[in-house]
Amino acid sequence: MSNIGKKNDILFRKSPKNILWCSKEWYFSYCSESSRAIQNSRIVKSRSALYYTHDIEEGQSIEFIADRYYGDSTLDWVIYIVNDIIDPQYDLPMDYQQFVAYVKSKYGSVESALNTVHHYEHIIQIQSVLFDGTIVPERVIVVDQTTYNTLVSTERREVSNYTYEERLNESKRTIKVLHTDYLGQFLDEAERIFE
Repeated sequence: MSNIGKKNDILFRKSPKNILWCSKEWYFSYCSESSRAIQNSRIVKSRSALYYTHDIEEGQSIEFIADRYYGDSTLDWVIYIVNDIIDPQYDLPMDYQQFVAYVKSKYGSVESALNTVHHYEHIIQIQSVLFDGTIVPERVIVVDQTTYNTLVSTERREVSNYTYEERLNESKRTIKVLHTDYLGQFLDEAERIFE
């Protein structure tokens, strides 16, 4: 067992309820104080700490991602803490089938969600790419229907309930993964906090 694996094992044995979950069940009341302490730790807040970014693909679990980056699926809690994920059901992206089921339960049907306006947007700037490859993101503001109706078609957009939910779900795909160079130091701090 690696040194990191030993530290992770010690953390789980010493304070299983302080780790974000134990036996894959969430303990919100137990994790809040310890989780907050770790999130405020030097490593997580350090500007010099390096993170990988990872786009969660369909079917990937946080355990899979922890195993991929750290070689240990039980270090999934590090990813949860670094990304301030308290409840993965709401803080992580849904797979397509889960997403469709969610939309149906919330709006009655996918068709209803597609045909109902959630909000209106005024497009201030379209996304563009500069000569050096820099991407300038799109900028929009949400407006009321009256303002929307005064805008020319190239400067406005209706956003359906489906599109709104899809954007929200997709915004959860990119997560931070603590660089392996900082993992040992992070685990040391977590151990001190949980003592």
